[in-house]
Amino acid sequence: VKVKIPFGDKYLDAIFSVPEKKPTYGVVLTHGAGGDMNFPHLVSLAAYLASHGVLCLRFTCKGLNVAYRTKAFKAVVEYLKLSDDYKLSGVFLAGRSMGSRAAASVIRQLSQDEDDDGFIQGLVCLSYPLHRPKLQSKLRDEDLLLISCPVLFVSGSADEMCEKQLLEGVVSKMKAPKKIHWIDKANHGMAVKGRTINDVMEEINAQVFSWLRENVQLQHK
Repeated sequence: VKVKIPFGDKYLDAIFSVPEKKPTYGVVLTHGAGGDMNFPHLVSLAAYLASHGVLCLRFTCKGLNVAYRTKAFKAVVEYLKLSDDYKLSGVFLAGRSMGSRAAASVIRQLSQDEDDDGFIQGLVCLSYPLHRPKLQSKLRDEDLLLISCPVLFVSGSADEMCEKQLLEGVVSKMKAPKKIHWIDKANHGMAVKGRTINDVMEEINAQVFSWLRENVQLQHK
């Protein structure tokens, strides 16, 4: 279902992937610095989640400024929260690369609001860009360290923007319940020599869903 979500004086393009049965939980998903919501990984994950009973709302927000992307993400979360079509008990925020930074930032900002109502259940970071390539001294970890909801990281062990030991170090300092799933030998774009992208996506999708299910005990008959 295609929708336009009001954002300031503009609209964000978004698509709902809707499960057959009425969903209780949803995932809001966005792309990295390049591309849009039709990036194959996002399309694949959205379809997988919907087929397993989780509503997925993915959206496009062009713009390389994290603060701007964060505002857009917030507008989408508000839109879903107030939606009459889908009465959800809670949502998980998810993003790829820069999108996951924006998602983390939204969660940190909303958790500092006094009227935090627990609508946001957790965070899924796909290829979280912990540092710029070859610039490991400056870590983008400030939001992660202040989040208290559950966080899942899915990262490639050969990601040039997220060195394995550095992410493990940050995660060890996080207060939130957290889990890292390493995709062996995958780079930042989740490409692995000798594996098809569909094969890698199946692994990612299954990991994300099983983690969501653990965190809300989604009952599937």
